[in-house]
Amino acid sequence: MNQVKIGKFIAALRKEKGMTQEQLGEKLGVTNKTVSRWENGNYMPNIEMLSILSKEFGVSVNEIISGERLETEEFKKAADDNLVTALASSTFTLKEKIAFFKKKWLREHIATIVLCVVAWIGIIVLLTLKTQGNDKFPILGAVGVLLAVLFYVVLYNRMMAYVESRAYQNPDDETDNK
Repeated sequence: MNQVKIGKFIAALRKEKGMTQEQLGEKLGVTNKTVSRWENGNYMPNIEMLSILSKEFGVSVNEIISGERLETEEFKKAADDNLVTALASSTFTLKEKIAFFKKKWLREHIATIVLCVVAWIGIIVLLTLKTQGNDKFPILGAVGVLLAVLFYVVLYNRMMAYVESRAYQNPDDETDNK
């Protein structure tokens, strides 16, 4: 995909309609700076915006992505090329998805993790205070280790359930987990 070519095509289509960047931006719900960035090839409109642009200008999304009007024969070839390019540039590997969702889960649950660690430390301190003078230190250590292991297992399982429900989901089912 040639962003500069696409941008020039969007600019040409806008000018054919006799619209300014500001007018197009208002109609699409974006700023004139966004339209300018598209037209300069600095940014690409997202797929939803490409669909709206195609309707606005009376061209296909394929033509916008190709950066030119296409005849019937060219249309099929360009559609295949554009599809292959789009899939190659926008597809994440499973490993990348898993890493992304693990980080996202950790960011969303950092307060829970901190709270559990503080509670674990508090329990260890309380047990230490209660057993001072007693020879129950090995039991205290065992209780602390069991609590830490339990804490880890529960949170790890919750994280992996979250990751699996998102990383392995069908793109058509995306709205189910929002």
